[in-house]
Amino acid sequence: MIQLTPRKGNLLIAEPSILGDLSFNRSVILIADHTEEGSVGFILNKPLEYTLNELIPEVSAEFTVFNGGPVEQDNVYFIHTSPELIPNSIEISSGIFWGGDFNTIIAAINEGQINENNVRFFLGYSGWDADQLNEELTSHSWILTENIYKSTIIEKSDATFWREKMLELGGEYSIWSNAPEDPSFN
Repeated sequence: MIQLTPRKGNLLIAEPSILGDLSFNRSVILIADHTEEGSVGFILNKPLEYTLNELIPEVSAEFTVFNGGPVEQDNVYFIHTSPELIPNSIEISSGIFWGGDFNTIIAAINEGQINENNVRFFLGYSGWDADQLNEELTSHSWILTENIYKSTIIEKSDATFWREKMLELGGEYSIWSNAPEDPSFN
């Protein structure tokens, strides 16, 4: 399950030792792209208090918006499972797609063709320069795993996702699943 080389579609699970980093503490990230030039991903388990229609008034749906990461937090990004409805989508892996024509997805949401089980919206993204992610993996900031959920990860991930992943990893990670987010509360 644990890999050495990151690939599109893999998950990054924040090591319990990432404390004090508001963006990445207890994060589970889907790697949307990984090349020699760098990596892009979206934090899956950090819902914001915004709904999509609060950010984009022409949208009729109150979909939860997630914190995708610390880069370009004034931009909206999305992943989805409906490439047949959304032209210009880029396949991440296993039926999960990134982006596409924004006007088309808004229309599809308003027409009821796409629901929250088909799409996840983010403010910002997580980004790494060339070799930065590999250095962070070497320094044990992240645990790299396969996405066993495939396209259903959009439905699966929420605020408790990191805890669930700690329990799945077992061993010493199980202990962290019940630890408070701020260790000073212990």
